[in-house]
Amino acid sequence: MPSHCIAIADAAPGIEYLHKASWREPIGDPYTVRLTYIDHSMFLIQAPDGTSAVTDYNGFIGGVDLVPDVATMNHAHSSHWTVRPDPRIPNLLEGWGDSLEPNLHDMMLGEMRVRNVPTDIRRGTGVEKYGNSIFVFEVGGLCIGHLGHLHHKPDDAQFAALGRLDVVMAAVDGGMTLDLPRMVETLKRLRSSVVIPMHWFGPMTLGRFLDDISQDFDVDLRDTSSMEVSLRNLPDRPTVVVLRPSFLRAE
Repeated sequence: MPSHCIAIADAAPGIEYLHKASWREPIGDPYTVRLTYIDHSMFLIQAPDGTSAVTDYNGFIGGVDLVPDVATMNHAHSSHWTVRPDPRIPNLLEGWGDSLEPNLHDMMLGEMRVRNVPTDIRRGTGVEKYGNSIFVFEVGGLCIGHLGHLHHKPDDAQFAALGRLDVVMAAVDGGMTLDLPRMVETLKRLRSSVVIPMHWFGPMTLGRFLDDISQDFDVDLRDTSSMEVSLRNLPDRPTVVVLRPSFLRAE
């Protein structure tokens, strides 16, 4: 199946988002995707047909018996992967290679396509080749990117491989991952309609990022962990949507 994100990377996407939806409720709209911020850099992505993915899976998503169809992992830090994943998860995608060759993924699961673009990470004073992956989820006509534990600004080839990203989850700690000036440069280059900050360690960390990016992006602060997105109406300006992380729990 050809990638619609790469094929129309220069086209202007549209997006409409709602919130305060339970992650257990059916989505209903065949063109809507639900995103739920679980913790740190873990998100639950739910397709209209019920296909689900968890990003940067570290083994605990909350006190619920939910088995995603696919879980992605990165190993720059232990909070982004696990050696003891739920054995019931049918597709567990490691985002790191062997430092010589990247670990490449490209699969269709129901209405969701999952693929990755490898990037390098820092290791001490050196570099580990292909130690991180930006995972792209093509679903409901949307192109959703999760930058993982990004340590460097993508090069031109990596930007081209990503294609269009309507929604992007970005680590904004400014130290353990990419520094804030280069992260803002990266997000401006991606031109995503919605940016969801992740990997922030409190209001001060988040506030520094919002201060740096607010000149170019609107900021939408929310008190919920979930939002629903569809490829319909583009915000007046690119928008940072701040979700509040919350482990999944029985309702």
